[in-house]
Formats: sequence, structure tokens, C-alpha cells
Amino acid sequence: MADPKLTAGEIAKLAWLTARMAKRGIADDKTVGHVYQGDLQRKFDRVLEGARKREEKQSKRK
Repeated sequence: MADPKLTAGEIAKLAWLTARMAKRGIADDKTVGHVYQGDLQRKFDRVLEGARKREEKQSKRK
């Protein structure tokens, strides 16, 4: 599936979520296991899905 064109707000939100995932990855001490990042991944996926729906909706208007 092709990536949709993102708005400035969506780009900022994805950058913020990516930075938070990286921060959690750095905080992992690697002795107990991986830090749970599923909540951030779901938010990331939700932003992308919203962008796809928005783009699809806009293409139907034309």
C-alpha cells in the first residue's frame, strides 16, 4: 500500500511519536526485555490510516 501525502500536522505527530519510540528504546536496559511500544505504534498507525482515509476522501471529490 502506497504511503499517503501527509499534512504538516501529521508529519509533526509522526516525528513526535518516532522520537518517543526512540527514547523508550534507549531507556531499555536490555536485561529484562524490550520496553513495550505497542501503544505508540498503534497511535502511529492510526495517524497513517487517517491520512489514507483523508486522501481517499479528497480523491473522490475530484
